Amino acid sequence: QVQLVESGGGLVQAGGSLRLSCAASGRTFSFSASAMGWFRQAPGKEREFVAAISWSGGIRSYGSSVKGRFIISRDNTKNTVYLQMNTLKPEDTAVYYCAAGQRAGTTMTSYAYWGQGTPVTVSS
Repeated sequence: QVQLVESGGGLVQAGGSLRLSCAASGRTFSFSASAMGWFRQAPGKEREFVAAISWSGGIRSYGSSVKGRFIISRDNTKNTVYLQMNTLKPEDTAVYYCAAGQRAGTTMTSYAYWGQGTPVTVSS
């Protein structure tokens, strides 16, 4: 059983910052060998890709709407992946999901395991 638990969401004003965390655990789960991703889903919209990072952290990719504002990182000693979100906009409002998989893809099918999500609300 793999558990991904997101935290750090909340309410922030436009222009502000938040850092999301995702802690991974599981008896047979190797965090340091897994790619990690962040997706988000706004009300009434499909889940969309936000960012991904390879197992080593050497490869990172971002969705076009967050590139230059968000930074994904990981700490393999803590089994945790982070999403630093800067210059937040109201359109960033969504539930943010952490995911784990074998490769740092940009589609949901790249990831086998998902967290429950943490809500982020950006007020104007």
